[in-house]
Amino acid sequence: MITNILLAVLGVIAGIIFGAIPGMTATMAVAVFLPMTYAYDLVPALYLLLGLYIGGISGGLVPAILINIPGTPSSITTTFDGYPMAKRGEGERALKIGILSSFIGGIISLIALALFTPLLSAAALKFSAVEKFLIILFALTVIAALSNGQMLRGVFAGFFGVLVSLIGMFSVNNSYRMVPSALKAYLSDGFQLLPVLIGLFAISQIFEEAEEGMRFKIEKVDGNNEGTKFSLSDLKGQGVNLVRSSIIGTFMGVLPGVGGSAASILAYSQAKSWSKHPELLGQGVPEGLVASESSNNGLTGGAMIPLLSLGIPGDSTTAILISAFMLQGIQVGPLFITQNTETWHQILLAMLLCNIIMFLCMFYPIKWISKIIYIPRQRLYPVIIMICVVGAYAAKNGRMFDVWSLLIAGIVGYLFGKIRIPKTCFLIGFILGKDLENYFIQAVSASKGSLLVFFSRPIGWVIWVLIIASIVYAVMDDRKQKARKKVEAAA
Repeated sequence: MITNILLAVLGVIAGIIFGAIPGMTATMAVAVFLPMTYAYDLVPALYLLLGLYIGGISGGLVPAILINIPGTPSSITTTFDGYPMAKRGEGERALKIGILSSFIGGIISLIALALFTPLLSAAALKFSAVEKFLIILFALTVIAALSNGQMLRGVFAGFFGVLVSLIGMFSVNNSYRMVPSALKAYLSDGFQLLPVLIGLFAISQIFEEAEEGMRFKIEKVDGNNEGTKFSLSDLKGQGVNLVRSSIIGTFMGVLPGVGGSAASILAYSQAKSWSKHPELLGQGVPEGLVASESSNNGLTGGAMIPLLSLGIPGDSTTAILISAFMLQGIQVGPLFITQNTETWHQILLAMLLCNIIMFLCMFYPIKWISKIIYIPRQRLYPVIIMICVVGAYAAKNGRMFDVWSLLIAGIVGYLFGKIRIPKTCFLIGFILGKDLENYFIQAVSASKGSLLVFFSRPIGWVIWVLIIASIVYAVMDDRKQKARKKVEAAA
């Protein structure tokens, strides 16, 4: 047990470091440390990898709050209120609010994992390619609800992401699609996720900052000003927000491939919708921080639910975790809990322990971590770019093509920002595209070409109801957002 605890501590600390450095994500941390697990049995390996996962997701709030660059995509909305607080000299206060919210979100998602995974595993025994296709289609419909008054742009970005994900070799006949002859050696598997992700959310941000001259002015305040210090009263009245955002994060984690960025954006939009003072969100208030950080840590337990019950990764990091199970000869899916009861209990214990370690490692020494805000951007960004390039280069056996992919994704992300196309929607489509196609082909092939198979099963009918409800909600929310913007413009 002592070995497991030490590995959990190592994983959490390393994950925090990876998450806190823009361009290095929890996904990268798990991928880098995965070879170390060869020397361990499955349980010790899971303590290390889950520590990296939880620490990596949590560490992303540090640069998001202090230098306005999300350390991980799930920290995007943390910048909305965290960065304005840091500019007012309230960096330490904002960090502690975020850390405590992350801890609570992680615990709530863990409870959901313990309660719902066994139930979903039992239901998943009846799932076919039809249901899996419809689940992913449902996840794609959530894109429209995340576009914040720009539904058409969001839908375009999502389907553009799906299109890009299909670049490469078609598995059915081994022919290339949308690939020039000169690039066939590099694009047989399409674009790699890591360079695309880093480029969209790190390199594009650096381009934008460079365009603005990297101006960053810290507004000096009186160090004895009580308003700049953290106290539990900062979370007063945030109970409903905490629980709602954590549940949203957990639910979005369950949807394969949606991930923490979508969860935090949806939770933030809901916090703004239910807020008594929605006009204050985005100007530096704890309410926005609570929604963002509790939701993206709610992802950790939620993403494990489809992984363990369906064998479908909830996000890119849990996709790598599948490799850890495969190395040990264990198949995740509907039979996992019944065949590996002891491992299931150890996973729950490991996630509880890692959340506690994350809180202790971040909350108390955060005063020193917050000093990163005083590092000049002109010195910090070259280091970040170097780390991003190294991460992209190492993504798949050291290929310069992935570095070029990183740059291309950075330019695309920069242009998306200029024309107000949501980058998150593109990423969701990119992650989900291949699985969407594979399950569609499997379902249609099994039905000898009949599309009626998607409407012939009771479980499919339930998912269709969810899809329709999601689209209706998206349309109504889009109209609501546009109406609100017109009122704000008129005022």
